Formats: sequence, structure tokens, C-alpha cells
Amino acid sequence: MQAHIASEVIDGGEARASRDAGGLAPRVVFTEPQVAAVGLTLDAAREQGLPVRAYDVPSSVTAGASFHGRNTPGTSRLVVAEDRGVIVGATFTGTDVAEWLHAATIAVVGEIAVERLWDAIPAFPTRSEDLAAAAAEARGDAGRRARLTGPGLSAPRRSSVAEPRRRRRTR
Repeated sequence: MQAHIASEVIDGGEARASRDAGGLAPRVVFTEPQVAAVGLTLDAAREQGLPVRAYDVPSSVTAGASFHGRNTPGTSRLVVAEDRGVIVGATFTGTDVAEWLHAATIAVVGEIAVERLWDAIPAFPTRSEDLAAAAAEARGDAGRRARLTGPGLSAPRRSSVAEPRRRRRTR
């Protein structure tokens, strides 16, 4: 963002960060594992008096996580304003999580409702499925979350293969 503002000012414009007061600028700590966040943390939101709840999902639950090894550690957290159903913050920890931050930034800055975010289907299999898994967690939709993330996080996954019909015995 700073580069955008600097180039605009150099060109004679009057650009400035207009919405950063609430922590809307994305931030990444390039350590191993990475930490990436945008918007408010759970504590910061509560300090502002917002009725919020955090929804956490392990970063290893999606098919895309397998590209970084089985059971790759990490967590995806969405902080949701319960009264409006919008995401006010997102924090990710794990391998290469900085790549998820732009989608989360759009959701936070755009005040996207969790219900609407669920309609943004991620490519499969990719690590960005974590954002959808966290949205499913926030929606309280265990069935959809199980289909997205597989067994182990919530309700057992139903097979997509139809069971064979039993034949009736005829004489």
C-alpha cells in the first residue's frame, strides 16, 4: 500500500490510506512458520466493543495442504462480528500462508458476510481452501465443512459413490 501511495504522491496526486485506522492493512511476518493477518484480532475487536467470535480451523485439513506434507501445522482464524455476520479479521499461521492474505483482505475491507464468502468456491486442491473451511466453521455448517475438508474435522464424510442397489430376489 505504501508504494501505491508514494507513487501517487510523486505523480502529484493526493493519495492517502483512508481505511487503515481499523487495522485493515495486511501484515506478514516472514518466519517459519509464517504469520499473516488482516483486520482485527479477537482481543482488538473485543476492546472496541464489537460482539465477535473467533473460528479456528487447522491449516492441514484441506486437500491443498498435502502439497506441503501430511499434517502441515498451522491455523486459520476468522474473527466474525456476530451481529452483522461479517469478517472483521483473519489470521493465518503456517507454511506459505501469506498467499492467502489477499483474499482475506478483500473479505475484511469489503465487509463480506460469511454467507456470501461461502459462495466464493476456491480452486481445488489449493491451500486457499482454508478460507472456505473457516467460513464453513463460522456458518456452523458441519456437513459442508466435512465435504470441503474431509473426515477428521467434523462429521464423517459421505461417499460420493452411490451404494449398489440390492436386487430383489425373483422366483
